[in-house]
Amino acid sequence: MKPLAPLNGQWKGPLKLLGGQITVIITMVPLTNGTYYAALDAPQQRISRMPVEVELKGNDIKLRIEQAGSSFVGKVLEGGAKLSGTWTQPGVKAPMLLQRAVGSQPTAAAPFRPAPPYRVTEVSFQNPTSKQHLGGTLTVPAGEGPFPAVALLSDLGPQGREVEVAGYRMFGQLADYLTRHGIAVLRFDDRGVGQSSGTYANATTADLVTDAQAALAFLRKRPLIAPQRVGLLGHGEGGNVALLAAMASRQAPNFVVSLAGYGQPGFDVLLRQQGEIMRLIGSDAAEIKAAQDAYQRLVAIVRQTPNNELARAKLATVLSSTNTGITVAMAHARAVQLTTPWSRYFFDFNPLNQLSKVDCPVLLLNGTSDLQVSAKRNMTSLRRGLHSANGSVTAYRLDGVNHLFQPAPAQWPLVNGVQQPTFSPDALKKINEWVAVKTKTTTARSPLKAKQPAPTKSPKLLSMAWLRG
Repeated sequence: MKPLAPLNGQWKGPLKLLGGQITVIITMVPLTNGTYYAALDAPQQRISRMPVEVELKGNDIKLRIEQAGSSFVGKVLEGGAKLSGTWTQPGVKAPMLLQRAVGSQPTAAAPFRPAPPYRVTEVSFQNPTSKQHLGGTLTVPAGEGPFPAVALLSDLGPQGREVEVAGYRMFGQLADYLTRHGIAVLRFDDRGVGQSSGTYANATTADLVTDAQAALAFLRKRPLIAPQRVGLLGHGEGGNVALLAAMASRQAPNFVVSLAGYGQPGFDVLLRQQGEIMRLIGSDAAEIKAAQDAYQRLVAIVRQTPNNELARAKLATVLSSTNTGITVAMAHARAVQLTTPWSRYFFDFNPLNQLSKVDCPVLLLNGTSDLQVSAKRNMTSLRRGLHSANGSVTAYRLDGVNHLFQPAPAQWPLVNGVQQPTFSPDALKKINEWVAVKTKTTTARSPLKAKQPAPTKSPKLLSMAWLRG
């Protein structure tokens, strides 16, 4: 039986490890260039959005998760309902059956939901720099307005406007809460996903700033929205995109909310994530060191070889010679991924450069259970860099909150007797209250003109809540 063309959705299954088993979830999103973006989640081990390389030929499927030193090789069965094969990682080789998660079938009817108590509009706007169109959803509170507004910016990897992981709609929940509390919200598909054109892999973090600026310009022209009370809320890399936009002289936000933004150089972030993830899946210190040494060798080749064709040939040779079981096609695909404009930029990206140019209020939120972005390492660096800026900085560490801003599972609500993942209520409250205060007091720059000399402001506000936890 032929698989769905293309595969799109989430597959879930058990992985047996020494001492028990965990649930693995693979999400696959077809991109406009014919390839896939895929990510792995393991909620029990607090792993989320781990990049997965996909090779699909007929019914044969191969998945490679480099950060975890793992792979899955198998068959697509029953038209895409099941993925059956073998999972391999350091010290483990076991059969695995992944089944399409309920509700992730792309042709399934959407569940009935009552109409929300606010306006919902499907929108499209153009990035004048890249000439690409971005599709999204705009939610506006009931009432006459004008309302403050915020555009949401996603983390690493091409993602849809909901930022859905295993049934958890991170941006969907965030937009619903904020709009119910009087803040208009724009969430949009990343380049090359859903209703947005373009190719995500060809965009650097700096290029994504132009998408954020286009979102700001779009919001400022909408009726019912106060043009001088429009900000950016970014998650992970999106937080850094928001801060970069705040450094610009035109189309800068009036405020920024950073959820787990990076405060360390990009390469350091990726290397640390690799080590933390391998540790969680049971790799020993020697295996972790070997994997990180190999990764550093690959990145060194990229940095030392500006010519992509030559760099990819070198990378593919190293990958094929040092990884058993990797096919020529997968080695080439990995080499291409390592040399994309985004990768080349992010390896050397330092989020602390020029933070002093940010002169709007900034809210920093990080979770103490975030394994991808350490609150201590990243928030502290950002807070110090922003402390010298003209705008006020407020920072909080949220106990028990992970990278997806979920509280501990014991705090998830019960729906029909089953616990459902939810956005941290504490984080939602802090975001809403902070935005409400800042949009009442912000004396904003004109959205259509270059920066003017900043007016005299009250002394900086620096919350000491970051010391908690």
